[in-house]
Amino acid sequence: MATPKDLPEDIGTFIRDLRQTAKISLRQLADKAGVSNPYLSQIERGLRKPSAEVLQQIASALRVSTPAMYLRAGLLDGEGQQGVLAAIAVDPELTIAQKQSLTQIYETFRNENARNAQPAEDAEEQK
Repeated sequence: MATPKDLPEDIGTFIRDLRQTAKISLRQLADKAGVSNPYLSQIERGLRKPSAEVLQQIASALRVSTPAMYLRAGLLDGEGQQGVLAAIAVDPELTIAQKQSLTQIYETFRNENARNAQPAEDAEEQK
């Protein structure tokens, strides 16, 4: 069984490894997943972070489970609990634009909370 240190470092490397194992080209995977070739290349090189929806499309094209892809991307925790981003991505009642807006708002709040938590932690350590 693979240990965490045996796993690829990021989601892009993971996707590239899956694609190469499946013996399909970058262009073929992009076509099957419904994303552009340059965008998929950027994901594989770690220059872009794919949304949960794009990960779902890539997982389907590679014939791997969507939860496995979400887990590797950090959208699910190790116990299989869906994260907020994964829930937004799979909600059939939301349009793509709504999903993108909700995702951006959620990430903004999380980033803001992380920035605000750091000074509080630093103050605690100085006591």
